[in-house]
Amino acid sequence: MIHPSARLVDAETGRVVAGGELSGLVAAAADTLGAVRAPGPVFALTPTDVDGVVRYLGAFAARRAVALLDPALPALPGLVERFAPAVVTGVRGAAPAGYRDANLPGLGPVWLRTGRDGVAPHPDLGLLLTTSGSTGNPKLVRLSRAAVRANAAQIADSLGIDGAAVAPTTLPLFYTYGLSVLNSHLLRGATVLLEREGLLRAGFWRAVDTHRATSLAAVPYQYEMLRRLRFDPAQHPSLTTLTQAGGRLHPDLVADFARRMGGNLYVMYGQTEATARMTVLPPARLADKPGSAGLPVPGGSLAVDGGEIVYTGPNVMMGYAESAADLARGDELGGVLRTGDLGHLDDEGFLFLTGRAKRIGKVFGVRVNLDDVERSLAAHGPVAAVAGDDRLRVFLEDGDPRAVRSELAARLGTHVSGLDVRAVDRLPLLPTGKIDYRALESTA
Repeated sequence: MIHPSARLVDAETGRVVAGGELSGLVAAAADTLGAVRAPGPVFALTPTDVDGVVRYLGAFAARRAVALLDPALPALPGLVERFAPAVVTGVRGAAPAGYRDANLPGLGPVWLRTGRDGVAPHPDLGLLLTTSGSTGNPKLVRLSRAAVRANAAQIADSLGIDGAAVAPTTLPLFYTYGLSVLNSHLLRGATVLLEREGLLRAGFWRAVDTHRATSLAAVPYQYEMLRRLRFDPAQHPSLTTLTQAGGRLHPDLVADFARRMGGNLYVMYGQTEATARMTVLPPARLADKPGSAGLPVPGGSLAVDGGEIVYTGPNVMMGYAESAADLARGDELGGVLRTGDLGHLDDEGFLFLTGRAKRIGKVFGVRVNLDDVERSLAAHGPVAAVAGDDRLRVFLEDGDPRAVRSELAARLGTHVSGLDVRAVDRLPLLPTGKIDYRALESTA
């Protein structure tokens, strides 16, 4: 998956790893992992740095199923117990029971399982990612090596990525959207700028300018923040393209950022269960397809069954895993994914999303689409809606809660007593940049 011309650049240290050096580091990590005799996956705690990328690519090259995990994941002990990884890389602290601390060539500090028993993952299994928004007890999405490579090529083709591209990391590498930026650029011999500060910090933009980044990937909340920052692409002349996924971007923001970028905005739709992305809206169709998530990536197709979007393609997962035994299972979906998202296709096959099947609440017994609620209030800035106890709770970063409550009651045709609208300084976010709805649901 690594083109000979691919480069990694660490924005903080200035370290550049490319060509033979990159291949050598990956090969060394692969050799070490290949010599680990215990069965089971590799658990890779994956920070945004060169070593984290090398450990991931080394596991992939060694044909060891690798789970990319948040280094700060609170559920790690439980996941280790459930999935019995052969080795855990990028660790800090003492090894748990059944493991020993080691320092392995090409990997650095690890926890190494002491026993030789356990479940061997299916030979096609390449990548494991936690389900989006998972907290205490996440499932793992099982992705084949073929699916990872296929989606990297689909994305690279759809976005026209070539060796001149330079993409900064704006999202974690253990998040499917962030990882897809890495994979698609390495596949085509481009440069990935490993940046850890985040796009709200001045250092990020200095790195963009210093290393002449050409594109930037962001989720809807980050676009809200960019608007607040009065993002002006003229101040960053190398930056020619923006991409968006990770949730539906309000049409007003689509139009706004397309205007700022002279039309060079790619709106996309995807899920971890489809490796990363399933559709792309070509910039040339932004004007005549407002609100659309685009057309299927090459090799993919869409259908709608009872209002639910069904995607078929080579990038669909093998299935879920809830325990080590599930890792030995083969492909259970046959390339067909029922997404759980609602929408429709127009007469040209362009996809329009209307909501999430499970994002439904009730107000006095009446079903309400929470995504529709958020879209209706988007003019007030960042907003999130959750359900609970036959009421809706709405959280605002901007706007007057009393006025918004009255506006929403009129829009829904319900009494204000069924709505709880609150002002917050900042909506809670997952490491992926998405809104942490579970944290809001737990708010009394």
